[in-house]
Formats: sequence, C-alpha cells, structure tokens
Amino acid sequence: MGWSAMDRRTVGFLGVGLAVVVLLGVVVSQFASGNPDGLEYVAEQEGFLDTADDHTFAEAPLADYGENLTDNGRLNTAIAGLAGIAVTLLAGYGIFWVARRTGDGGGDRPSAVG
Repeated sequence: MGWSAMDRRTVGFLGVGLAVVVLLGVVVSQFASGNPDGLEYVAEQEGFLDTADDHTFAEAPLADYGENLTDNGRLNTAIAGLAGIAVTLLAGYGIFWVARRTGDGGGDRPSAVG
C-alpha cells in the first residue's frame, strides 16, 4: 500500500520538524549560559546558598544536565537534550492519544485530533 501525496507531505513536515528540534536540543544547547539560575544567584548574593541540601534525585543519571554521565560536558548536555526531547514528545503523544480516545465520539463538530 503506497503513501498518498498528503501522507508524504505530512511525514516530510514531521521529519523536518524533528530534525530542527534535535538540532536545537543538541547543538544550540551547547551555547546555554553556564551562570547559575536566578534562584541560585540570589541565594549566593544573600549568603544562604551553602545551607541548601541536595534533592532526592541529585544522584540520578540526568541530574544537573547529566554532568555525571561521562567525562565530556558537551556530550552530557547533548544526551540530556535528547532525553528531554524524547520525554516531551512522548508526553505530547500520550496527551493527544488520551484526548482522542476520550472524545464524545459523535456530533457534527470536526475533531481537533483526527
């Protein structure tokens, strides 16, 4: 069974979109600021940063952008970016899958998820 012209266009569009997302998640993330976030900055300025405790998942493989995965910081950031992309896409797919399954199943309204 062959692909229709619309199916090929949709697959091509999704493929290009995925390539852009991976490019942003892996390459552009390498240029993110290494400075502490706003909360850490204020805690440091106010002198109570050293009173902070690690959270429960501080030793998890992707904690702090996976800095403990390998000895290569750029590779760690890329792996963390890919993991974030995968989790986000899976969550989005799951939400739309549930929304499609729980629709009212009738009426003349076009479905938002088809």
